[in-house]
Amino acid sequence: MLQRALAAFAENARYFQGWHAGAYSFGSHTAWEQSMTSFRSSYGAVLGVTLFAMSSAAVAETWPARPIQVISPFSAGAANDIVARIVLEQVSRQIGQSFVIENRPGGGGSLGAAAVAKSDPDGHTLLLYSSSLSSQVVLHKSLPFDPVRDFAPVILFGIQPSVLVAAPAKGWRSVADLVAAARADPGALNFASAGVGSASHMASERLRLAANVKVQHIPFRGPIEAFTEVISGRVDFYYLPIAPALPNISNGKVVALAVSTPERAALLPEVPTVAEAGYPGAQYLFWGGLAAPAKTPREIVDKLHAETEKALKLPGVQERLATLGSQSMPMSVDEFAKFVRDDVAATVKLANDINLLPTN
Repeated sequence: MLQRALAAFAENARYFQGWHAGAYSFGSHTAWEQSMTSFRSSYGAVLGVTLFAMSSAAVAETWPARPIQVISPFSAGAANDIVARIVLEQVSRQIGQSFVIENRPGGGGSLGAAAVAKSDPDGHTLLLYSSSLSSQVVLHKSLPFDPVRDFAPVILFGIQPSVLVAAPAKGWRSVADLVAAARADPGALNFASAGVGSASHMASERLRLAANVKVQHIPFRGPIEAFTEVISGRVDFYYLPIAPALPNISNGKVVALAVSTPERAALLPEVPTVAEAGYPGAQYLFWGGLAAPAKTPREIVDKLHAETEKALKLPGVQERLATLGSQSMPMSVDEFAKFVRDDVAATVKLANDINLLPTN
């Protein structure tokens, strides 16, 4: 755009100079007015583009000018919330400016996300971005934001493997055992979730479709209630993050059957992936990262990406994240943006496949 404007500007400048020197002859005063209008239009285009480029560079140069607000659209203590605090604590040391994480739950994450989408795109208001926001597209007829168009993805912190568990009393030691039981009595088995559209719901639906079995979904108000029912044996199986599951796996309260990620989880190296169990189509990634409002200057996005990437590579940070089961998945800014687009599209497809209708 800048090159086209400059070319037009130069052409009109030559035209104006030629007329002034007598090289061109105008048949009327109207021709003169048309020439000057074109000249002013080109000059305005060049000036506008140049000022925009200068202001964008100036904003990026002075960023960050104050503490950075990071809105977490879920309650404190969630997996992504903890991961973000570990990573951004290190980034804060590197850039010499603090990150203030504000938990703003509500609407399945839509309230906090909408606030960031509408904020000034100056790099001082960010969003804890996650796969949970992909689900909002299918859970609501309309949203006050678009999870793809209204945000500039910055960086992926990592993925959180989900582990498929069941009570020992079920007698299952593998996914094959669970599938066999489901096929022996179609519709008799059930699975828990932390709510319609939650990671635990979507992961189980992926497995149900991949295995082509008929099982019942029982949504609970949250993960604690769902896990309690599975431990008791009243509900047959459940997908949940590794960190809260690990103590109960270790003490034998539940049996780990598989993990949802493409690779085995470091905290459960002996547990196979769903792909290894024979169902590659059942993979589910629960991811978390950072995003800015859509019109945030790319220079700021790139700076924030570089500093966060540096923090994620530090051994101390990696060790702390590993204890939470978070797995690294390095991506560039553009790769992360494509990853988000693909995740939203896959979520929409899954919702269509299971006939998941919007709740409001």
